[in-house]
Amino acid sequence: MKKSSFLSLLFLSVLFISCGETNVVENIPDGSVDTPPISGYFKKRVLIEDYTGTWCGNCTRVAYAIDQVNTETDKAVTVAIHNGNDPYHFDGIAPLKNLILPNSPLALPVSRLNRMNVWTFPEPTNTQEAINLTGNNSGLGIAMNSTVENGMINLDVNIKFALNFTDLKLVVYLLEDDLVYLQRNYTTYYDNVNPIPAYTHNHVLRAAMTNILGDAITENTEAGSTITRNFSIPVPANIENASNLNFVAFLVGSDNVAINTRASHANEDQEFEENP
Repeated sequence: MKKSSFLSLLFLSVLFISCGETNVVENIPDGSVDTPPISGYFKKRVLIEDYTGTWCGNCTRVAYAIDQVNTETDKAVTVAIHNGNDPYHFDGIAPLKNLILPNSPLALPVSRLNRMNVWTFPEPTNTQEAINLTGNNSGLGIAMNSTVENGMINLDVNIKFALNFTDLKLVVYLLEDDLVYLQRNYTTYYDNVNPIPAYTHNHVLRAAMTNILGDAITENTEAGSTITRNFSIPVPANIENASNLNFVAFLVGSDNVAINTRASHANEDQEFEENP
């Protein structure tokens, strides 16, 4: 009887563990672009970090590819990180360069998808690489609320979890749109004009409101939890027009790959993009 009871208990324990593992697998949705939305998960956006310069005549190739991506999906979030002899040069570029190209110079144009994935050259014919990183079922969602007034920026970044996460870092960018300046163009894109005399530069990185590589998330990141990070800073001196400010927030894991990303205009109150 004792042996029989022991075997029964062992069987039930194995069954319980097996069922638990099966449930975990079933609760993690397929992240591919065409998977239908699953209730409780979040719209999944791709981050495009475009290392560029107004002086870089070949950088218009990546800009054109981004334009093409935006005609095919509304789930792309772009950040233009200017470098070199450029009025929009971002002084804090070194940690990013050392992250993505630790043993090579930053020879523009350079682009990355979800921070670490190389966008294959020529980018305009490989737009599907960016689109394939979007989807309907991210395990975490982001919503931002902001006010920009009287020379101050106040931003709340809210994060909600549908799955358990560990080792997360939050990156928050301050961007500016509608910056008009000439753009060198050595490509046939944009009507083969060189230079483009009044090119509108959008999504230009002006400041990092966190560490450029991310601030560690130390709060509860288990499924069902929601956390908020608050930021309050003066409008930076390099901003030309505070009404053209916008924000990008994204979460990376221990591999520095972006898990999900969200963009927000100044003075916007967002809801989570959660599937009903």
